[in-house]
Amino acid sequence: MKLNPLLSAALAGACGIASSAAHADATSWDPSWAFSGFGTVGYVRTNTDAGLFNGPGQGGGASKDGTFGVDSKLGGQINAKANNVFSATVQAISERNGNGNFKPTIEWAFLKAQVTPELSLRAGRIGAPLFAVSDFRNIGYSNLWLRTPPDVYNQVPFANFDGADAIWQQTLGSTTLTGQVFYGKSDSNADGAPVHVKKESGVNLTAEFDNGITLRAGRVQGKLTIDSTSLGQLVGLLGQVGFADVGNELDTTDKDASFTGVGIAYDQGSWIANAEYTKRKTSSYVSSTTGWEATLGYRIEKFTPYVVVSQLKRDSSNVNNTIPASVPQLAPLAAAVDGLTHDQNIAQKTDSVGLRWDAYKNIAVKAQYDRVKPAADGVGLFNRVTTTLPSSVSVYSIAVDFVF
Repeated sequence: MKLNPLLSAALAGACGIASSAAHADATSWDPSWAFSGFGTVGYVRTNTDAGLFNGPGQGGGASKDGTFGVDSKLGGQINAKANNVFSATVQAISERNGNGNFKPTIEWAFLKAQVTPELSLRAGRIGAPLFAVSDFRNIGYSNLWLRTPPDVYNQVPFANFDGADAIWQQTLGSTTLTGQVFYGKSDSNADGAPVHVKKESGVNLTAEFDNGITLRAGRVQGKLTIDSTSLGQLVGLLGQVGFADVGNELDTTDKDASFTGVGIAYDQGSWIANAEYTKRKTSSYVSSTTGWEATLGYRIEKFTPYVVVSQLKRDSSNVNNTIPASVPQLAPLAAAVDGLTHDQNIAQKTDSVGLRWDAYKNIAVKAQYDRVKPAADGVGLFNRVTTTLPSSVSVYSIAVDFVF
């Protein structure tokens, strides 16, 4: 089977899988370990100061002034192996978080048991399989894009969960089938607001064919909670003045939430192509959305130009504001509810062109231009919007990705 060249490089250079104990007896103590690392130095600026261009769940972002904070990161990973059955992985990463700083965090920390050649079990902090490139979304070198398409990948502010999973893999002829089930909880921070998903359960299925095509489908669901003192006060006030139904729709305490995605990727010869389609659903004021992206690239020796088209739509605000704004005493409450739902309208369209240059072993230089069109009645994925965004925002980015 032919592996995606970018994925192969990431596996070899960034994941550091230890193999020296491959022939040891399964119950013997024959330890080995490997360290690897990855990182990105990226600069991005836009043509507006009306809002900040940012990554998933980040505080701060890029404006006309430009910043190294959106895409820059540094990560390291240790893979330790006791024998052919038991192993452990720890990955730490430093990147801009929801509080706007670069405090390092533990991204992965799990124990693994290879029960049979086909079945493995893991427990601890594990990468959440929400997208086609979930395991490598932070490793820029392994991806064609300068950054994962925000219209799809920015719908969820977390990339891991604390819990357990089971992975079954089977080869049928030249096709590799993989199934994963998992359960746990996720904690994150979206621009300063703690986000929690409890009772998180999901399934992820992939099929990899030897003609360069990979298919993927997955779904996760759980109970969503967002800690916000100001929102809690608003919900309580609405209950006191007879609009508890509106308050219940705004409330984000143990609300149903789900995320579903399907994708297809092709990597054969000079051509690279992929597409993803995702849906986010909640029963709170966090809007329900649909996102999709399609990418096409062509390798010319060490250079790979590519284009991306994507869109993020708001399917529902999940809030029916029945507060009469015409009543002077209630107008401030009506405006507060409208303001919350307005800020949750993250709909936008994006057209991107980029170029990847594999400049040196384990180093890739990328440049990308994005034209983002936020919805006229929303804020798109921009952070801290102070005035009405332009109908079209230009985003200019350059980055150097590396693995070691």
